[in-house]
Amino acid sequence: MNGNTFHLDEERTLRLRDRALAATALDIAAVLGQEHLSPDDLATLLSPAMDDTLFARLAAESARITRRRFGYALSLYIPLYYDNRCINHCRYCGFNAGNKVPRVFLSREEILREGRAIRAHGFTNLLLVAGEHPESADPSFLVPVIRDLHDIGFRSVSIEIAPLEEAAYRRLVTEAHLDGLYVYQETHHRATYAAEHPRGPKSDPDRRLSTPERGARAGIAKIGIGFLLGLYDWRYETLALAQHLSFLQKHHWRAEFSISFPRIRKAEGVAGGPHPVGDREFLQMVCALRLLFPETPMSLSTREAPAFRDAAVPIGFTNLSAGSSTVPGGYGTRKGALAQFEVEDARGPAEVAAALRARGFDPVWKDWE
Repeated sequence: MNGNTFHLDEERTLRLRDRALAATALDIAAVLGQEHLSPDDLATLLSPAMDDTLFARLAAESARITRRRFGYALSLYIPLYYDNRCINHCRYCGFNAGNKVPRVFLSREEILREGRAIRAHGFTNLLLVAGEHPESADPSFLVPVIRDLHDIGFRSVSIEIAPLEEAAYRRLVTEAHLDGLYVYQETHHRATYAAEHPRGPKSDPDRRLSTPERGARAGIAKIGIGFLLGLYDWRYETLALAQHLSFLQKHHWRAEFSISFPRIRKAEGVAGGPHPVGDREFLQMVCALRLLFPETPMSLSTREAPAFRDAAVPIGFTNLSAGSSTVPGGYGTRKGALAQFEVEDARGPAEVAAALRARGFDPVWKDWE
């Protein structure tokens, strides 16, 4: 890491991963007794020596920290997919430009109709999602769209689209009051990144890695990062993400950063990832990160099955998607377009909210009045 731009030290990350693999049950127990953790301690908590007793302690501590900082409120959000066209050839994504399937780019009017259908369920937090195509990432298109969505009652509008330059992000903030930006590195391992992104502008890992910094400099208030679980060794990825997040929080402290945990799911031309991550490993990772980052919001999507989501939410999560469709027009405007991936939790928003209340949580549909 040099100056104000993050550069991942892969050799250091590999050493930390080796530390994780070598850590013993005694090492884990010692870290669980500490109040403040270091990157070395995070590595220890990712150890395969984590037995059931230690895992129970880890999960309990993660839950305690989460409730102390965030209480029992869980913020609900929903994605609105408006374009499944893409100029990249990512091997893990249903939007891959090489897939010969119907493509849909919703008009401004169609997006507004989708937004109204979503508002009818009570949502006021919206995530606009699109494949990486120049037209869907054009600020001249997005500014009036985001304004429209605010006008019909969305308090918070975020984007998960092709990375933009700082000036474009600043325009979205100043002209449309863009609230959030989500961008996932997919994998921090450079060789794997090159293999998974053979063609298209996304094949540049450094430009993607610097996107949160451009967004923060442009004044975006909330920025989410993460990696795609299943592309490479999850321990390496977790340690890399922790370094990135620490850098962002230190150098761009005006923005609030969050972590998401997307796991590879079946999609057009995709059967799964080369490095599957089990449920227990998933939760070990989440809890370990919670101990290192007690103030950081964490999101869980409908990529995960209902039973797993219900069990996972109490131990570390603060944001939850519900009733999601990954099809442009999937809330009623259009049918038959390409989905980005298969949704695992198909419950409607009311059913998800009821499940949360049954566990003592308060589903929150908005951030502020």
